[in-house]
Amino acid sequence: MNQYLRILSYVKPYWKFMAGAMLCMVCFAVTSSATVWVALPFFQTLFGEEEAPTVQIGPITDSAARLEARTGLVGLREALKQKTNELIVRPTKEATLLRLCVIIFIVLVIKNLSGYFQAFLMAYAENGVIRDLRNHIYTHLHRLSLSYFHQERTGELISRISYDVMKINGTISAAFGTLIKEPLLILVHLAIIIILSWQLTLMSFILLPFSILIITTVGKKLRKSSTISQEAMADLTSTLQETVAGIRVVKAFSMESFEIRKFQRQTNAYFKSLLRLTQMHNLASPITETLGGVVGLSILWYGGRQVMAGDLLAPEDFLTFFLALFSMLKPIKELGQVNNRIQEGIAAADRVFEILDTVPEIVDAPDAVDLLAMKDSIKFNRISFQYKGLAARVLEHIELTVHAGEIIAIVGPSGGGKSTLVDLVARFYDPTEGSIEIDGQDLRMVTLSSLRQQMGIVTQEVILFNDTVRNNIAYGEEKIKLDQVRSAALAANADEFIMQLPDGYDTGLGERGVRLSGGQRQRIAIARAILKDPLILILDEATSALDTESELLVQEAIDQLMKGRTAFVIAHRLSTIQNADKVIVIDHGRIVQTGTHDTLLAEDGLYQKLYQLQFRD
Repeated sequence: MNQYLRILSYVKPYWKFMAGAMLCMVCFAVTSSATVWVALPFFQTLFGEEEAPTVQIGPITDSAARLEARTGLVGLREALKQKTNELIVRPTKEATLLRLCVIIFIVLVIKNLSGYFQAFLMAYAENGVIRDLRNHIYTHLHRLSLSYFHQERTGELISRISYDVMKINGTISAAFGTLIKEPLLILVHLAIIIILSWQLTLMSFILLPFSILIITTVGKKLRKSSTISQEAMADLTSTLQETVAGIRVVKAFSMESFEIRKFQRQTNAYFKSLLRLTQMHNLASPITETLGGVVGLSILWYGGRQVMAGDLLAPEDFLTFFLALFSMLKPIKELGQVNNRIQEGIAAADRVFEILDTVPEIVDAPDAVDLLAMKDSIKFNRISFQYKGLAARVLEHIELTVHAGEIIAIVGPSGGGKSTLVDLVARFYDPTEGSIEIDGQDLRMVTLSSLRQQMGIVTQEVILFNDTVRNNIAYGEEKIKLDQVRSAALAANADEFIMQLPDGYDTGLGERGVRLSGGQRQRIAIARAILKDPLILILDEATSALDTESELLVQEAIDQLMKGRTAFVIAHRLSTIQNADKVIVIDHGRIVQTGTHDTLLAEDGLYQKLYQLQFRD
């Protein structure tokens, strides 16, 4: 119920549309009942006498008739019939039939206009809620810490934002459409059949408790099946996303058959879960309809006998009763399915709100202040760090001071903690122990936006967007002029190859920049960092995956980028860091050596061993 109320809370901004839709629903229900009620004069016109007989209420001998008389149902029924006749009946049958057709046409027009506007207003509100919910999830994803994305599959998140949110749409439609419109239709038709014959109405509700019990049981099982189906869809989306992203590796290892078999297993699992879901989803409707049919046939048999005997109802009343009763079957059938739709939506909401309920680990402190431009130094005060779920620390007791404008090279074996150290500078994580300060300010006491605005990051895995070259370099800065973009590209040794592209700076790069070589993508990323003009620069293996020619061009661009900036350079190729002001060697989470390239090369330590391994020829 809590999830259901949370879903409905997103409807509040659209209350005017919902109110309009509800008014249209009321109008639709009233006009629907009117089309049934006018069947009375229609049957009288076709099958009755020229002059409608006067109703005479004689002595009351039957107990049911006495109860009906005491409740006033006889008088109410006959009074409504008389008012209807006064409106419709004319001196001749032909005139009456013509007037009846005109009235029915007018009622149908009003009914269908009400149905149209109700559907439009509901669609506006429903789709608005889905849009707002997706925006809310997407915004929240950007606030979540980096560690969250390391734990979750990309395809899983995509499935929740797309597939699961669409399932929630059915819950909104059920809550404000079906649960309001259909009960209104049932109520107005119920009023008609009670007025016409409370005895037959009572018979029609004998099987109602059985129907409710069956629908509730099916709804509970449906929610479980819906959750399984949504999880299977998430697995399918994840596999698809991973395969497309890693298609080069798949082909290089000739693993197409393996990936196809894996995908087919998951599509088969999704097929089975969907089949089970469909089976449960479609179970309530035929049960409800069958029970309704049993009730209808029972009434047809019993009521028909009474009409033929002349004991209960006039023929036109019985036909109108039967028409109103069967007009109730469709809304009853819809209500029989509404619980299914709600349960599916709640199952989807569980997965969606799981994202929204995830609390970011890295947030601004309540009294956080903006970080001023760095002027002095960055200090690591005995920091240690440990990832959640891991027993060992990745970094331990790191003591380091980096002065403004210094170039710090960080080297060491893989898995030693190099990337984690610079991730702490960008505050993607907070230290488990100790603190990092910029100009004496603890990073946890400054706003994230002001900290990261001073940083530029270039990594080995370049992320380019499916956009133009210009927009990739100017990332997020829509007012940047082309001259500024081109100046950054010139500094990054990228302008020459960009101008050779079909549309120059307006050339689309494709997803992840697939139309460019590795060196070209890297230079686009460097141009992006140059345009940002950061005070603090982080280069994480920026040249490790490039060939010699590309490395030279990229290294020139990096040298240009680092001028006048505080830079952290993580490198495996030691030849690229010979001009660093300071080199620190990290092994097993600790700083084991500190110095310049020349001093460390002269020492008998890990740096010398790494250098000799790279240049042993």
